[in-house]
Amino acid sequence: MSTQHVDGPDGAHQRPPGVSDTLVHALGALSEALETTERARGHLYSFHQLTGGADFALDRAVALLREAGRHRWAERVERDILGRNVIPGHWTFQIIEAYDATYYQPFKDVEAQARQELVAGKPHLYEAELKEKRRTRGHPDHTARPEAVRSLDE
Repeated sequence: MSTQHVDGPDGAHQRPPGVSDTLVHALGALSEALETTERARGHLYSFHQLTGGADFALDRAVALLREAGRHRWAERVERDILGRNVIPGHWTFQIIEAYDATYYQPFKDVEAQARQELVAGKPHLYEAELKEKRRTRGHPDHTARPEAVRSLDE
């Protein structure tokens, strides 16, 4: 037995027969748009955590205002800001839930269904082909795949 590195993408990253360059580019653009949506969703979680952290920091501000003898201000911050909705009727977790249900999940579903119907569910075809065009064959840091394939020497 010997270990041989396979030079080329694995089957999961090879376009099915009859799939055009234009379709591969279209699905790559769809995937890129979904990746941007993933980043936007991450920013929503940052917004959620930062807003929640600020709300908890208000506890210290209220306590210090009281300690400073500024009870009216402590009560105002506690009443008007602490625990306040960030938009009418919504805390940040509700914004994330609405985004997920209204936009993110339908987007993910459409992208997955398009790949399933158009290219047998294969992900990242555009990127896999781009990798093949840009890598240096035979260079140890430009291998086509992470794994080695074992084959029998006959």
